[in-house]
Amino acid sequence: MKQLRAIFSIIQMMITVGLIILLMMIFRSQKSKRKIRRNWAKLQLTLQGATVEIVGTEDTSADIIMMNHQSIMDITTIEALSSVDPAWVAKKEIADIPLYGNILKVPNMIIVERESKTSLIKLLKDSKNRLDDGRQIAIFPEGTRTDGTKIRKFKAGARMIAEKHNLKVQPIVIVGSLAIWDSKKFTQTPGDIKVIYLDSIEAKKKTTWYEDMETNMRSTLNKELENEKWKS
Repeated sequence: MKQLRAIFSIIQMMITVGLIILLMMIFRSQKSKRKIRRNWAKLQLTLQGATVEIVGTEDTSADIIMMNHQSIMDITTIEALSSVDPAWVAKKEIADIPLYGNILKVPNMIIVERESKTSLIKLLKDSKNRLDDGRQIAIFPEGTRTDGTKIRKFKAGARMIAEKHNLKVQPIVIVGSLAIWDSKKFTQTPGDIKVIYLDSIEAKKKTTWYEDMETNMRSTLNKELENEKWKS
């Protein structure tokens, strides 16, 4: 049953992603593109049978949000909840997918090429550009997905963006999204996702803000996972 639901999800996502790309090409203002993306994300939560519990408060004045990453549902959930216009930092491999790579290109997300020597320079430049446009940067500081039971050591990229531009950072801990959509096991299961908004932090150079944030996020996730609710 979980595999059948996964097949249905893949089919409907291929159709609906293609549709929203088309709609964003027609309605070209950034405000319209954001509205289309958010409505699509809300629809996905409904179709996936995901119920979202929110703890804490979204800081709409934060320049950048940093989250743990375990599933595509992390992006879908934040897209649905966000009151602003997140500019996601995403890898070039996704942008290079024929047709569907436009899900990053058309709404002007931040595309990075991991192996490129100039990637960091471009990342900092593109981040500044999106901030100047009034958008909020969204990034996964772990740099990759996990199995949902831990938070990996944070990469340097997110810290560099925040400190270079003196940004206000809001950390967010997401729990339960992998159980909804697991791409490795190819399963889709209705269930709960918990989004925990932590207090925002000023990214000051020569301080331990980044390490402290990582520790706080890891501690928050570990505490949540002690609850039987999240144990399979």
